[in-house]
Amino acid sequence: MIRRLSIQSIQFAFLLASASLASLAFAPSSAFADPPPAVATRPPPSAATPGAAEARRLSDAFVAVAEHVSPSVVQIDITARDEQETVPNLFNRNQDSPVARGTGSGVVFSTDGAILTNNHVIDHSLTISVRLRDGRIFPAKLLGRDPGTDLAVVKIDAAGLTAAKFADSDAARVGEWTVAIGSPFGLGYTVTTGVLSAKGRGALGMNLIEDYLQTDASINPGNSGGPLCDLNGNVLGINTMIVGHGTGIGFAVPSNLARRVADQLIKTGRVQRAWIGVGVQDLSPELAAAKKVDVRAGVLVNSVVDNGPAKKANVKPGDIIASIGGKRVTDTRELVRNTIAHEVGQTVVLEIVRDGKHYGASAVLGAKPEPAVPPLPVQQQGVPQAGLGLSVRDLSPQQTSQSGLSGKPIAVVTSINPGSSADRAGLKPGDVIIEANGIAEPNSAQLVEAAKGGQLLLLVRRRDQSFYATMKK
Repeated sequence: MIRRLSIQSIQFAFLLASASLASLAFAPSSAFADPPPAVATRPPPSAATPGAAEARRLSDAFVAVAEHVSPSVVQIDITARDEQETVPNLFNRNQDSPVARGTGSGVVFSTDGAILTNNHVIDHSLTISVRLRDGRIFPAKLLGRDPGTDLAVVKIDAAGLTAAKFADSDAARVGEWTVAIGSPFGLGYTVTTGVLSAKGRGALGMNLIEDYLQTDASINPGNSGGPLCDLNGNVLGINTMIVGHGTGIGFAVPSNLARRVADQLIKTGRVQRAWIGVGVQDLSPELAAAKKVDVRAGVLVNSVVDNGPAKKANVKPGDIIASIGGKRVTDTRELVRNTIAHEVGQTVVLEIVRDGKHYGASAVLGAKPEPAVPPLPVQQQGVPQAGLGLSVRDLSPQQTSQSGLSGKPIAVVTSINPGSSADRAGLKPGDVIIEANGIAEPNSAQLVEAAKGGQLLLLVRRRDQSFYATMKK
C-alpha cells in the first residue's frame, strides 16, 4: 500500500543549522572569583532534527512510488529493418546483422496484457517483445497506433498483470513532484525525480495533437512510453520526448488524453477524435483590438467546413469561440483539448462572440477526417504466408565461383513477402544462403527440404558480410 505524502508537508531543510559558535576555553585566574560560565554550543544536526525527518519522509515517498509502480512498467524491445533513412535514433545498429534493435518503455494498461507506449517506439517494427519486471519476456502484437498523439497499444498473452492507476492530469498542479520510470539507454527500471514544470505545452511541431506536461525529471532515449507519476503512484502522463540533450526539459502526454486514446485503440484499433469543423487562429493584440474584445476572449474562426458541425450550428467566419462545453477557450490548443475531451456524436454548447454580443449554439460533434494509419511490418504477421515468406533460385556455378564459394549451385533470395518470417528475420533479395540447418552451401531444392520442418537456422552472406538468421512458420 503506497503511502500518500502531501507536498505541503515537506519543508526543505537541506542545511538549516548555521555554524555553531566555537567553545571558548578560559584558563583559571585569580581575577575570577568563580570559573567563567561555559559557552553554550548547538548540537550537530542529526536524524532526529525536524529537517532531516522531513527529508527522510520525502525519500520514503520516492521509494514507495518506485516499488508501487515498477510492476506496471515494462521494457519494450524492437527489431526493424536496418535502413538509415527510416530507423529512428532509439535503435542500435550492428553491421553484422540485417536488423536494427531498439528499446523503449511501456505501461501495463490492463491486467490481461494491454500495454500503452509511444508510437515512435514501435514505428517501423518487424518484431515487438515485452520484458516484464519479473524477467519474463513475451512476444507482442500491435493492437493499434495513433501517430497524432504519438501513442500505441501492444498486447501480450499474459494474465494477472499489475495495471497502472491513472491520475487526473487536469487536476495536476505545476510545481508538484514527479517520478519517471523507464529504460533509458536500455537501463531497465531507472527511477528519476523532478517536478511538473508546466502544463498545456504545444507548438513544438512534433505531433498533430500537442498538449504536453513538461517536467525536469531526467528523461532520455529509452524512457519513451514509460510513466510520469505523482507521489501517490498514479500515472500523470506517458513520457514521449525531450528538448535537446542535457537540458532537463522533457514532455509527457497527459494521462487523461492517453487513457482515452488507449481505450479506443483496444476497442477498435483506431482513434476517432471529436471535431467541430472550423479553422481557427489565436487572437493577436491587433485582431483583438479590431474586434473590440480582450486578447484572451477566445479563438477567431477563419473558415467553416461545409456540412460540418459548426456550419450546422450557424457558426460563421469572423466569430469568436469563447467556450465549448462550458469550458473557457483562450487559444487554439485549448479549443482542440476541450473538443477532443468529448465523444463523437455528443452535443456541446458553443459560446460565440459576434459583433460584441454573446450567443449560444448547440453543435453535434463529428469525427475528424483523418487519413488511415498505414500498417507496420509487425502488423502483417497475421496475414497468411506461403511457407516462410521467401523465394529463392540457384546461383550458377560461375556466379558462386566469382563469390569465392565452392562453384556449385547455391540458393539466393529473390523476393520477400512483407511481414513474413523471412521479412522479420531481415532477409533481402540478393542474400546468399551459405548454410541452412547445418547444410553447407545448399541449393534451392535442399533449402526447400530443410524448410519442411517449419524452422530454419540460416547463415547468410550479404555482400562481404555474413550473419545468422532464424525463421519459423
